[in-house]
Amino acid sequence: MSQKHPVIAVTGSSGAGTSTVKNSFEHIFRRERLTAAVVEGDSFHRYDREAMKQAVADSEKDNGRPISHFGPEANEFDKLETLFREYGESGSGQTRLYLHNDEEAAPWQQKPGTFTPWAPIAPGSDLLFYEGLHGGAASDTANVAKYVDLLVGVVPIVNLEWIQKIFRDTSARGYSAEAVTHTILRRMHDYVHYITPQFSRTHINFQRVPTVDTSNPFIARDIPTLDESMVVIRFRDPSGIDFSSLLSMIHDSFMSRRNTIVVPGGKMGMAIELILAPLILEIVKNSKA
Repeated sequence: MSQKHPVIAVTGSSGAGTSTVKNSFEHIFRRERLTAAVVEGDSFHRYDREAMKQAVADSEKDNGRPISHFGPEANEFDKLETLFREYGESGSGQTRLYLHNDEEAAPWQQKPGTFTPWAPIAPGSDLLFYEGLHGGAASDTANVAKYVDLLVGVVPIVNLEWIQKIFRDTSARGYSAEAVTHTILRRMHDYVHYITPQFSRTHINFQRVPTVDTSNPFIARDIPTLDESMVVIRFRDPSGIDFSSLLSMIHDSFMSRRNTIVVPGGKMGMAIELILAPLILEIVKNSKA
């Protein structure tokens, strides 16, 4: 980890309340006048869209174990580790963008599903902010988590994650329910070995838990909203956390363990800002001392 050029990473998968998390961090950076070098996790995939389709097909030949965006075979863990290490040392490093759609691709005159060229991070940022699947990843050849000053996990319970994926891929992307189910099963090995272990390395976890029936995610008709959820917030080290103050400011919250507070889903953004803003300011203050 670095005290000179801080690295803050949010790791998690779809369905956790991604837009709420992004908005909360943007509010913190804007309010505290912090310049963040933003890095998206998709930028460190190994293959572009077309190459990934071929790589998956090749890996499934002869009943082989399929690769997925969850695992090291389809990602540049070593490059992400290098970026975090170099940024911590110098405040710079190489990154790029993944162009998801026509709108993002147009300014670059490239096809959607491709990457922009690698380029150095512009000088003058106060911190690096990563959001994606692998902010706390570790494999046989790379340890991304080693270079993160504040690692935050944002994760839904798995049934909610599956509901979100099924709903999005069938309604917005035109896939059949059977095809989406196949993708979930194909990625299960990598999910178990490379996604879930990250949440034991985090400093803080925000876990969204629905308060409606999600027992069969494969027949769900809609995605539970934040107001139909609670958020379980676990601190690896609860020392220095003023739980009494948090309980007084976040109505209907309660402690479930000595290191865990539970808040209404609709207060998730508020909780993120109340908890993380002081921690981020302290990290940045120490980096400038």
